[in-house]
Amino acid sequence: MIESPFQPFNTTDIKYEPRDVFALVMISRSSGGASGVLGTAVHEAFVNAHHEVLGLSHTRPGEGLVQLDLTNQEEVEKVFTDFKPNWVIHCAAERRPDVAEKDPEGTRIATKCASACSPGFPVEKVVLYSGIHLHWFDRQLKSDFDDDHLQVFIDYVFDGTSPPYTPSSPTNPLQSYGQSKRDGELAVLAVNGASAIVLRVPVLYGPAPKNSDSAINILLDVVQDQSGKVYKMDHYATRYPTNVLDIAQFLVRLSGYKGFIPPILHYSAAEPYTKYEICLVFAKILNLPHGHIIPDAQPPTGPGATTRPRDCQLYTRETEDLHIGENGDASLGLSLFEEWWTRHLKN
Repeated sequence: MIESPFQPFNTTDIKYEPRDVFALVMISRSSGGASGVLGTAVHEAFVNAHHEVLGLSHTRPGEGLVQLDLTNQEEVEKVFTDFKPNWVIHCAAERRPDVAEKDPEGTRIATKCASACSPGFPVEKVVLYSGIHLHWFDRQLKSDFDDDHLQVFIDYVFDGTSPPYTPSSPTNPLQSYGQSKRDGELAVLAVNGASAIVLRVPVLYGPAPKNSDSAINILLDVVQDQSGKVYKMDHYATRYPTNVLDIAQFLVRLSGYKGFIPPILHYSAAEPYTKYEICLVFAKILNLPHGHIIPDAQPPTGPGATTRPRDCQLYTRETEDLHIGENGDASLGLSLFEEWWTRHLKN
């Protein structure tokens, strides 16, 4: 197991203006950048907060988005030179554990690119989201760029055997997916002179063009499939699904925070669900039978099975103690799962 090597830093002398320039970028083949589920939410949140935003996407360029492949260094340098952003929020890398297990090298390339391409960019803040992680670099006005960064990772950096996990808990990923996130985290932290903040989040849900864009949203398709097909559904691993809209608003508030920030923060909803239990919630909201969904309480086994941690609950007290809720309180601004989906599906 690897101990977290992070050092705290103080941001009291950093001044944030609401017109700071932000850019959203992505690097991998499968991630959405500013057009993905989280990227879209973050993009819209900063636009609505009256920041000047450049949205970037590789595979899904659309209205208001510029196409860019971050693995092409020449293209990236041109965009940064032309736009001159103060901040960069990077939404990238592989979000699906199954795919990461089948293509570990491709996943690692995306993570390495996220950590390697950023420190040299002449920007004040770089926020990189890679598979659910961000790197935040604070540029000093000199040629060698001393870097401070915020990095957001998934809860799969833990093995799921001893929840809840505090920010100081040692990481111990069980599969290539979690290892790639842990390795990306360590790679960024290895930047000479960098001070780091890590924000870890669990599985995500929220508005999406396709249900398949989210590991939670796609369960709607399972519930709505009344063709007679039988689905075996995971009833082993406990998850804490968190809304991307909540994370986006939290990042907007965090970007303006001027106090001391702990070295690691956790952001997570508190409601526990297995995938099977989520299906039951969807069936209740949609008033559909769910007899075709069979609970499977056994850990994944057999050829091709992807090992998953059983319970990676994230302890969020340190984040709450920042008091950067909408009203300056300790609230994280978290949606209730069934309540949000009831409202969303009835609209």
